Amino acid sequence: MQNHGFPHEATEATLRASRALLGIVARSVSDALEQVTLPQFRVLVVLAGSGAMRMGALAARVGAVPSTFSRTIDRMVDGGWVARQESPQSRREILVDLTENGRRLVDQVTERRRRQVASVLTSLTTGEQQQIIAALELFSTAAGEPTPEDLLTLGL
Repeated sequence: MQNHGFPHEATEATLRASRALLGIVARSVSDALEQVTLPQFRVLVVLAGSGAMRMGALAARVGAVPSTFSRTIDRMVDGGWVARQESPQSRREILVDLTENGRRLVDQVTERRRRQVASVLTSLTTGEQQQIIAALELFSTAAGEPTPEDLLTLGL
């Protein structure tokens, strides 16, 4: 059933829910941001999802200026978050990949976010949880899948 209007109650409820979810995202990443900057965390998230990448491709993916991005990677290598390695295809090509520490940090943030969402959901009845599932599935389908670039803005 399509409704071409914009019901005020549904809009406001969705905005409240999005603020609540953004709060969970912010809390889940807060400890990580004591160790790395937000742009560095974005690099870790991209590498966690994509695997090792060429420096130029990685800079483009996170929207960084290539000339300054090398220094960012230098700091991340020094911090033990990423490592540079020779490409198996070409010794002239250098890849950047996560270290165990980098992978662990991304995993910790993801797990913290998962626990916080689960905590909210377990405070609801089974029927309410089913309503949430149905509503979120409808909303997700209607909104469409966000682009990776959109998600990277907040290190998602």
